[in-house]
Parts: sequence; structure tokens; C-alpha cells
Amino acid sequence: MNLFEAIVLGLVQGLGEFLPISSSAHLIVFPWLFGWPEHSLAFDVALHAGTLIAVVVYFWNDWLKVLKSRMIWYIAVASVPGALIGKLLEDKAEAVFRSPLLIAVTMSAFAAIFFLVDRYIWKARTLKSLGFLDAIVIGLSQALAIIPGVSRSGATMTAGMGMKLDRESAVRFSFLLSAPIILGATVLKLKDITALASGGEGASLVAGFLVSAVTGFLSIKYLLGYVKKHSFNVFIVYRLMFSAVILAVFLLRK
Repeated sequence: MNLFEAIVLGLVQGLGEFLPISSSAHLIVFPWLFGWPEHSLAFDVALHAGTLIAVVVYFWNDWLKVLKSRMIWYIAVASVPGALIGKLLEDKAEAVFRSPLLIAVTMSAFAAIFFLVDRYIWKARTLKSLGFLDAIVIGLSQALAIIPGVSRSGATMTAGMGMKLDRESAVRFSFLLSAPIILGATVLKLKDITALASGGEGASLVAGFLVSAVTGFLSIKYLLGYVKKHSFNVFIVYRLMFSAVILAVFLLRK
């Protein structure tokens, strides 16, 4: 992988991790679209580590408060399903789930679910009203993100709004919830990431990591401001358009 490809994928990860458009789907589809060599899951995880830095830095004051409140238990409970499913289906995540056609289906199907919840279900509960049942439901939704195209942030935001949280509260909890799952994946893949770096991919890893961190920080800031005044329609439309592009390219190559 050259430096340009690493920077582009870092941008993709930084945007896709927090915007509800599925970073994992984009990290698979972009090389497929442009004919770039496939990269490993370890490289994906290294890019995710960049967004971990972003969420820790942006919410630094929030984390200090979370560690002293019941919220830490809600985050812990919500993290369990995703961690278990991720570990159980790790092999499929590296092979079966990397199909562009599967991504096109999940991107469009989840766009429909996202639309229905955003339009008809969410209410005005704030993050202060969060309970263990909310955490369990949101945690179960996060487990679906093992399938590219679902979107970890999109699934957890949708589940949060499905539990009647307002948009901003659902988004904020989704962002906080990203930290444990990304940290766990990074620790599990640390040996592979180190091997990748020592095998000549060091410069690309560092570039992708840094770009992902900066872009992720800006994505968090943008989306938190955006949802105060707007619906998620722009992301729903984008998901459908992205699915259409995948299908069109697939059919043309046939």
C-alpha cells in the first residue's frame, strides 16, 4: 500500500466511524472500486485506533465525569455484545463479510430502518434518563456492526432513538460507546499491527492513523452540531446512493 492510499483510507475511516455511513464498508469498497491491493484487517484496526484517539480527546471532560458516574456501567454493559460477537465472528469479518454485494444490501436495508426510526420513533429523552435496558438494547445493536454496511455508529444511534432518546443524546452515547470496542479490537490485533509496521508498512500505518484521528475529531464536532438542527436524511440518501454505485460497478464489471 502506498502513502496516498493510506491517507485516503485514513480520511474514509475518520469520516465513516462517526458519521452513520459505515467506515468498514468504505474501507472494503474503496480499494475494490479503484483497483487498489487489498489491505488486512490489522490495517483497518490501526485506522480505527486513530478514531479512538479522536473520541478520547474530544470527550476528555466527559470521560472524567463518566468515570465517576453510573454511565460507566452503562457503557460497560453495552460493550459486551459487540465484543463477544466480534471475537466469535472474527474469521468471517476477514473473509465472508467483505463482499461488495453484501455491503450494498446492508447499506440500503439499514438506510430504510434508519429513516423509519429517525422519522417516526425518537422522542425527547436525554442521556440523563439512560438505563440498563437502554444500554443492553444499544449494545446488542452494536454487535450487528460486525457486518460491513450496517455501521456501528448508525446502529447504535438508531437503537438509541428507538429507545426514545433525542438525536443528540443518541449520538453522544454512540460516540462514547465506540471507545471500548475500538480499544479491545486494537489490543487483540496489536501483534498483527506491529508485524505489519515492521514489514515495511510503517509509514502508511502512521499516515493513515494520524489522518484518521484528525478527521475523526472533526467528524465528531460536525455531527454533534448538525443533529441539533437537522435530521439524518442526508446520510440516508448517501447510503442509498453508495449502494447504487456498488451495484452499478458490479454489473458493469460482469
